[in-house]
Amino acid sequence: MTPAARLQAALDLLCDIDSAMRPADAVVAAWLRPRRHIGDRDRGAILDLMQALLRHQARLGWWLTKHGRNDTPRDRMLVWLALAEGRTPDQIRRLFNGAKAAPAALTEPEHALLTRLRGCTLVHPAMPDEVRLECPAWAAAPLRRRFGATFETEMAALLTPPPLDLRVNPLRSSRAVVLGGLKDLGLHAEASRLAPHGIRVPERLSLARLEGLRTGEIEIQDEGSQLVALLVDARPGERVADFCAGAGGKTLAIAAQMANKGRLVACDVSEGRLKRCAERLRRAGVQNTETRLLTSETDRWVKRQKGSFDRVLVDAPCSGTGTWRRNPDARWRAPEERGLDGLVALQGRILASAARLVKPGGRLVYATCSMLIEENEDQVAAFLSAHPGFRVVPPREAAPGLAPGLATVAGGAYLSLTPARHDTDGFFAAVLQREDPAPAAEGENRPPHGT
Repeated sequence: MTPAARLQAALDLLCDIDSAMRPADAVVAAWLRPRRHIGDRDRGAILDLMQALLRHQARLGWWLTKHGRNDTPRDRMLVWLALAEGRTPDQIRRLFNGAKAAPAALTEPEHALLTRLRGCTLVHPAMPDEVRLECPAWAAAPLRRRFGATFETEMAALLTPPPLDLRVNPLRSSRAVVLGGLKDLGLHAEASRLAPHGIRVPERLSLARLEGLRTGEIEIQDEGSQLVALLVDARPGERVADFCAGAGGKTLAIAAQMANKGRLVACDVSEGRLKRCAERLRRAGVQNTETRLLTSETDRWVKRQKGSFDRVLVDAPCSGTGTWRRNPDARWRAPEERGLDGLVALQGRILASAARLVKPGGRLVYATCSMLIEENEDQVAAFLSAHPGFRVVPPREAAPGLAPGLATVAGGAYLSLTPARHDTDGFFAAVLQREDPAPAAEGENRPPHGT
């Protein structure tokens, strides 16, 4: 592809993302599916440019507003080329030339904008902090509350491109074998610092080169997410529920912990996500897991299964603030649909309902990919106040194999990961153990172990 054709492809993608009601990664997957002819190098350049524009959206928009322009994907790209890549108006005009597969020719107002931007840099002293740090207005106060003096450091870390993290499936292979295969491909892969089955590949590559993704030997999973699954500490032969399983990333890790023995139930309210989960489970050679479609967090199945699970993971829907470096578009979407208060209320209902599944002596693991106290420490505090039969199990007690030096909060009670401190996505996890018998509804017997 020519440089101009790459620009047009990235622009097409940005327009699709702007108009879609779906996350950018879903839009990208749909866009690439019929374009398998695009080579690895071209595909990488297109996606890198698209991600850069998403990652700098607020700053690019600020410049457009300053110069009286509408905030559109095309204008954002023009500002990016001028301020971030240092291209002159004439250089940009040669790319935006209206030729086949190239962006439409520059208009005179666009050329005038580029002329006014000569000598400017992406960051301007007059920019508000939230714009400079790409922090949406709804999240600024909660994130400042969470990080205090390190707020800017953490926000800056969220603006860096993330590495590629893989989790080796011990049902299919070993980390040593997979590392050897990756190095044979000329990749600079290395064992993860924190996750025992993790591998980090710092360079950009086409996923088509990773045969292990097709054979189920490896899965793409952030190192922080792998640690959350580790906290479940599922044992072979136990009964475990992944209450918000989604497409099954943590389900797969838990199944491997159980060595395909026992029973693992992957629950979700989305049939589509559960279908993807089932496909991944088959590919990974998992045989002890079933999927369960729930109508809501209070589905009748939960009542029938009350008090029958050794471990229950609640990977709750959340604002996703911890994933912004991986999903830069998410900061401008979440949680606009229901608001942060609405999300917190939903999390509370999910947590309370899932807790009914835990048997005496069993454990409930609450996790989010959020870095907000409202969704994390405050949520757990509210649950414990309403459920005095549960106690907190510190992370190192719950999973003694955790690497030393991992950050905890609330006096060591909970796990807390951030991009700046751990080079992972932002995660929170709390392990809660039921100490009292699970309360039964009037006239209700102990639930059976089947479905």
